[in-house]
Amino acid sequence: MNSELPAIIESLVFTADSALSTDRICELLPEFDRNEIKTALSELVESHRRRGGGFEIVEVAGGWHFRTLPALHGYITRHIKTRPAKFSQSSLETLAIVAYRQPITRAEVEHLRGVDCGGVLKSLLEKHLVRILGKKDIPGRPLIYGTSKEFLEVFGLKDLKSLPTLREIQALDEVPLFERQEELPLEPEKAVPTEGELPFS
Repeated sequence: MNSELPAIIESLVFTADSALSTDRICELLPEFDRNEIKTALSELVESHRRRGGGFEIVEVAGGWHFRTLPALHGYITRHIKTRPAKFSQSSLETLAIVAYRQPITRAEVEHLRGVDCGGVLKSLLEKHLVRILGKKDIPGRPLIYGTSKEFLEVFGLKDLKSLPTLREIQALDEVPLFERQEELPLEPEKAVPTEGELPFS
């Protein structure tokens, strides 16, 4: 493998506006073999991990991207005044349904949520978290929705298979073993003192 290849790939990923896929890197570097490129990417990831710096190269949204370490978020926000993305409960519910059930129509989303979702879907489309995949081949030909590449980037997911499973979500509600505590026995009931036993009688 060419010793300069990791540095070449690093520079491409660093200057890319969004996550750069392995396929795109191979297109940009036709003089290198695909296996060489994959090996160089693995070396880059390991090199940044060993280095212990403030950022890492990660696979997200089907491509490679530089990300600052989550543990350093508090320090970064001192310098860059960014407003964290805020989602309403209805937006999160709708986004979760689209993410797990895609491709899905608006009527199907509304059936699952039990309320009108037109405004919420429009908002998610405007934020580029949801995209229109086409039209369903049924009477009325309703639009079909799915999540976008931006959705994966915002939530730091490599691909849709990285979404937590239902079992993992349910496990969040379970009380860990080390937090469980047996009920302590109460003190034995004491007899109510008589008037003669009271200190002020």
